[in-house]
Amino acid sequence: MNQDIIQQIREKNDIVDIVGERIPLVARGKNFFGVCPFHDDSNPSLCVSREKQIYTCFSCHATGNVFTFLMNYEHKEFPEVVKELGDRVGILVSSVSSRKTNNKYNDWYQIYDLANKYYQNNLMTSAGKSAREYLQNRGITASLIKEFELGWSLEERSPLTDLLVKKGYSYDLLNQVGLSANDYDIFHQRLMFPLHDLSGKVIGFSGRIIRDSDQNKYLNTKETDLFKKGKLLYHYHIAKDAARIKKCVLIMEGFMDIIRASSIDVKNTVATMGTALTRDHVQDIKRLSNTIILCFDGDEAGEKATLSAGELFLENGIETKVIRLPREDDPDSYILHYGKDSFLRLIEQAEYYSDYKIKALRSHVNFDSSEEKANYIHQVLEQMVKIEDPIRLEIVLKDLAKNYEIGYNTLEKSFQELKAKQGKKQEIVPRKQTTSEKEDKYTKASEAILYYMIYHPWVISETEKAHLVFPNEIYRQLENEIVFFYHQNGSFSIADFYTYLASKEELLTVLSRILMREDLAEDPSKEELFDHFQVMMQYCDRQKAKKIQKKLEEYADPLEQARIAQEIVQLRIGENKNGRRD
Repeated sequence: MNQDIIQQIREKNDIVDIVGERIPLVARGKNFFGVCPFHDDSNPSLCVSREKQIYTCFSCHATGNVFTFLMNYEHKEFPEVVKELGDRVGILVSSVSSRKTNNKYNDWYQIYDLANKYYQNNLMTSAGKSAREYLQNRGITASLIKEFELGWSLEERSPLTDLLVKKGYSYDLLNQVGLSANDYDIFHQRLMFPLHDLSGKVIGFSGRIIRDSDQNKYLNTKETDLFKKGKLLYHYHIAKDAARIKKCVLIMEGFMDIIRASSIDVKNTVATMGTALTRDHVQDIKRLSNTIILCFDGDEAGEKATLSAGELFLENGIETKVIRLPREDDPDSYILHYGKDSFLRLIEQAEYYSDYKIKALRSHVNFDSSEEKANYIHQVLEQMVKIEDPIRLEIVLKDLAKNYEIGYNTLEKSFQELKAKQGKKQEIVPRKQTTSEKEDKYTKASEAILYYMIYHPWVISETEKAHLVFPNEIYRQLENEIVFFYHQNGSFSIADFYTYLASKEELLTVLSRILMREDLAEDPSKEELFDHFQVMMQYCDRQKAKKIQKKLEEYADPLEQARIAQEIVQLRIGENKNGRRD
């Protein structure tokens, strides 16, 4: 692939724009920060530099340029990412389009794609008439059927299995991917919902019974390497773009809720697969927006699900908002009964989860009992510890004091005691530094020189002239790569250097740590640089002295020992002249 074209594509795609379209970023100084999508995180530890066109996570050390971000975030191969970014800025990369990625699940994806088309076709035939009538009665239009790729599975024992076997796929593979069991179809006479992964590939199905039956209402593809209920979010592949535009994401419970919301152009929605929200779900949802709204059913089960999800988000450092529906409604029925404008108002008026929980707790309290009343107030205070906004805290305290005739000072004192107690539980003991002073000195000098080499070509020339020897292998490798890259290209671009080092993870980790150092001058003088050189030369002299000392121990001849000892003295004198005595 032409390296000049790759460089052009990288230069025309600002990394802040690309990352910012996928996770919320906040400007802080000259850099941008967000919650890292590559590890379980609740603090904005991902730093994106517009100046350097790179990103680095201070916690998990994920690092790279615009290409590596998309490769890791969207689980794509390098050629695919280059083509995607090229298309975005109008640079044709025709050589990539014909290149197939080596993926052991290619056959799986092809099978799911064929099955999806097969089910969709069934729905449009005479065999799918009852399913079409069911959808029509529920207000699901032809355009929604097409948008959500709805389908229908036939009554016969193995029409899909037989079709796929004729296409060349083995019974074993069809059983493995979860479309067949004992060589017969899994799904029969069910409305079919294709399930997509985060990038939009079909990885399974959920089938819904549309008539009264003793069978489970929903039947899902069995869990496979690709499909895991605790990780998959329905509609995520569509919601990820809509959520960035609307700057919020709504979490619902069912397929029909999502489809109905889409019918009124609310597409920033995801749903779980009939399971409770998991930490994996939270990680993926956090990528979409800082504003998360729970919109579950209005009944008691929906309230329990809201409380469970809200607590999980709070544990991960995110306070969500909640839409409270009437007890008899879910999002699907509410939109049908009250319309688009009413639902949009609910989104605008969504209340903070903490406020929702306080109200939910109150609905189960017998206030004629002083014990229940006191327990309720303690539960409210415990919830308030998780609220960071001081204005909201004061409002809640004043409401408690007024509504339950308790002194404000008493409540505030109890709250502060509880907060202090919670704070002690979360106290973290700082890890002790184990690096010795000697190692610190050489490490600092090494990283300073490498840092200046990256930013200032003249430093590369000076380093080559000095014939420095770095104290460990990883620094020596990085120095060699910097020098080679510079001479090969005639200039030095940090973002392009990342592309060059793409397969060398250990070097990338060290490079990122060095680039994020804030204790080094941006434009060093020669004096500053040579101070670091002197430290490195001292290291070289010490290594030479060690070798000579070892040689001294090996010689028995007194004259030879005297000569070697003089060499050691001369090396020590050189150290002293440089002002580097320890």
